Amino acid sequence: MPIKSSSLGGTPFGDSNNRPSNPSIGQTYHNGSSGILEIYTGPTTGWLPESAPPGTPSVTSVVDTSSSNSYSSNTAGILTVTLTPSSNGGFVSTYGAYTTSGGFSQTSSTTTLTFTGLTLGTEYTIYSNALNTFGTSSNSANAAAIAPSTKPQTPTIGTATVNSQTGDVSVTWTLGNNGGKSLTGITVIPYLNGTTAQSATTVSGSATSANISGLAAASSYTFKVKATNINGDSPESSATNSITVPSIFDFIVVAGGGGGGAGSNSANEAGGGGAGGYRSSVGGESSGRGSSAESKLSIALNTNYSVTVGAGGPSTTTGGNSVFSSITSNGGGYGGSYSSGGSGGCGGGGSHNQQAGGSGTIGQGYNGGTPGSGSSAGGGGGAGANGANGVLSSIAATGGIGVQTNISGTPTYYAGGGGGGNPSTVNTGGLGGGGTGGSGPTSGTANTGGGGGGALAGSGTPGGVGGSGIVILKYPNAYTISLSAGLTGSTTNVGSNKVTRITAGTGTVSWS
Repeated sequence: MPIKSSSLGGTPFGDSNNRPSNPSIGQTYHNGSSGILEIYTGPTTGWLPESAPPGTPSVTSVVDTSSSNSYSSNTAGILTVTLTPSSNGGFVSTYGAYTTSGGFSQTSSTTTLTFTGLTLGTEYTIYSNALNTFGTSSNSANAAAIAPSTKPQTPTIGTATVNSQTGDVSVTWTLGNNGGKSLTGITVIPYLNGTTAQSATTVSGSATSANISGLAAASSYTFKVKATNINGDSPESSATNSITVPSIFDFIVVAGGGGGGAGSNSANEAGGGGAGGYRSSVGGESSGRGSSAESKLSIALNTNYSVTVGAGGPSTTTGGNSVFSSITSNGGGYGGSYSSGGSGGCGGGGSHNQQAGGSGTIGQGYNGGTPGSGSSAGGGGGAGANGANGVLSSIAATGGIGVQTNISGTPTYYAGGGGGGNPSTVNTGGLGGGGTGGSGPTSGTANTGGGGGGALAGSGTPGGVGGSGIVILKYPNAYTISLSAGLTGSTTNVGSNKVTRITAGTGTVSWS
C-alpha cells in the first residue's frame, strides 16, 4: 500500500512494508497491517507500538562506580545500572531500576541509571522495568548481587613519640571507614624537616600504631599515614607533631684498678687490688656485678661532654674514677696490707690474718676475696665475679674475672681483679687485665682497669699498680668526634659506626 497522508494531523499511514525509509526518532506512523500507531525509536529498536505497554527490559550490567573514589560520607556507594530494552511491546517513555532491599529506586529516559548514597559494603540486588502511558512492563529477572565500595577514609593522625634510648619513633592514629572493603595495610610516611618524604613503613590493616626505626639522628621528622584496601589508597592524613631523633651513643666506662697490697714485715701476705668499676650501655651485654646494661645516652651535637680516664692506683691505693658525661665508674679498691681490702668499683682482697675483703659497688663490680688460714691473701674483686678467697698457702687466690664486651668489634675482657699474695703458688689475676700476686707482683694491664697483684709478706715489696681505665664511645659513622687538649684517644670504623678509645687524660669531647 502506498504511503498516504492521514486525515488526522498529517500522520503517514500504510502497511508494515511501506514505513518511511529515513525516519527521524520520534516520528509516528499509522500501521494499517497491525492497526496501531507506531513510533520510530532509533536504528536499534526501530518502530515500536506507541499504543501498547512496553516490553520488559533486561539488566545488562551493574557496575560499582564508587570504587575509584576516595571515601566521602556525602556520596557513599554508587552503582551504575545498564539496561537492554526489549524488542517486543510498545514504546518506552521511562525506564526504572529498583533494589530488592533498602527501598532504593531510579528512573530515567535512557537505559543507564545510577544509584547513589548506598551503604558501603552492603550487597544490593537490582531488577528493572519500563513504562509508558499505556502501562508498565513486567519486572526483569534479578541481577547478581553487588556491594558498592570506595577507597578507605583517611585515618585520623595521632602523635609521634621518640624513644630517647633507641631513637625509634612510635606513631599512632585512629582508623576511619574502610570504604566497604577490608583494609590491606596502613602506610606510615616520615617527612624529613616536614617536607621530604622518606622511606615508608607498612603495617597491617588493623594496626593503630607503628614503631619506626633507622631514622637519621639529630634530624627533625613529622609523619603522615594512609590506609589501603583493594580499591587503592586513601589520601594521606595530616602531619603529626614534629620530633627530633636523638643521637644515640653506646659507651664503656672503666675506672682505674686498685693497687695490690704491699708485703709487710710482719709475715702477712697482701691482698690483690680490686678492678675498676665497669659500666656499659651495650645491648645484650651487662654492666659490672651482673647488672643490666645502662641506658644509652642521647647526645646533642656541638656540645661538650666531660671525660676523665682514671689512673691505676699505686700499691695499697684506690684507683681513679673514670667519667663520661653523667656516667661515673668508681676506682678499684686497694689490696689489703696487714689490713682489710679497700672498697671501690670492685673490692680489694683482704690480707692474711683474716682481714676482710673490700666491697664492690652495686652495678659496677664484685667484692674482694677474704684470706684463709695459712699464708694466703684474698684476690681482688672483678667486674664479673668476686675475688677468690684464700684457703691454704699452697692454693692460689686468683682475682675475680672481668666482663667481656664487643663494643670495639672484637670480644675483649675488662676489669679483672688482681691475684692475692701467696708464697707457694702464682696467684693469677682475673681475666680482664688483673695483675699476678706473689713474688714480684705484676701491675694490672693498662687501659683495662685490672687490679694490681698483691705482694708477699715480710718482703717490704709494693703491690702491683692497678691498670689504668678506659672510656670507649661508639656512635654513627656520620659524626665526627673532637677531643679537647688533655685527652688521648684514637678512632676506628666498625661497620656502620665509629669507635673512639680514650686512653688517658681529662677534658671534653663533642660531635659534629
